Amino acid sequence: MDFFQAIILGIVEGATEYLPISSTFHLIWTAKLLKITQTDFQKMFEVVIQSGAILSILALYLKTLTHDWQLIKKIFVSFLPTAVVGLVLYKIIKNVFFESFSVQIGIFVLVGLLFVAIEKVWRQRQFTLKASEITYSQAVIIGLAQAVAVFPGVSRAGAVILAMMFFKVKRDEAAKYSFLLAVPTLLAASALDLFKSRSIIFAQADNLSLLLVGFGVSFLSALVVVRWFVGYLQSHQISLFGWYRLTLGLALAGLVMAKIS
Repeated sequence: MDFFQAIILGIVEGATEYLPISSTFHLIWTAKLLKITQTDFQKMFEVVIQSGAILSILALYLKTLTHDWQLIKKIFVSFLPTAVVGLVLYKIIKNVFFESFSVQIGIFVLVGLLFVAIEKVWRQRQFTLKASEITYSQAVIIGLAQAVAVFPGVSRAGAVILAMMFFKVKRDEAAKYSFLLAVPTLLAASALDLFKSRSIIFAQADNLSLLLVGFGVSFLSALVVVRWFVGYLQSHQISLFGWYRLTLGLALAGLVMAKIS
């Protein structure tokens, strides 16, 4: 990996982590298009840039995380089912679904169709609740919805937002909840992966520099995108991201089919 590739991956991670378009899917395909070999360092790099995106949420919502205890308790309740499912199924899913590009594209497109369809079905639905007004049982269901995002192409943010819209939570409030829920979810995964890969940091002279560049770029791009996304959802639907998924997914499917033929 070179510095140009590190910057591109940092931008992609920061820009997609909190949008309902699956950062995992985008990182897999960006690395493929940039011809980046999947090595232990590459895996660690992805964990580090994810940490940069996490830090952006801490920077933006630290006051909420330290003062709104009712909301924090519900976030913790949502985190528990995600943690359990992740521990049980992650290795199996990673070995099966992360190796099949056609399955990834299929999931990516299907979720896009779901976004478009749901916004049409719910076009008269009133979304009036704040995130803090959900019940604890609803918080559990939201956590289970997030757990579905272990499948590449689903989107953790998208699953959480849809689940909360089902409970009539405002779209922008649902997005903020998905950001805050991401902190324990991603921190738990990142901490474990970083500990396992700690010896790789200094294996080559440029490793630490590449990690720092990717981390910083991811942090900055996530800051910009998160602020934009919350403002966007105050007056718009999520169907835009469904159409984006359909367009990109079908384009990538065309590339795969052209390569096969």
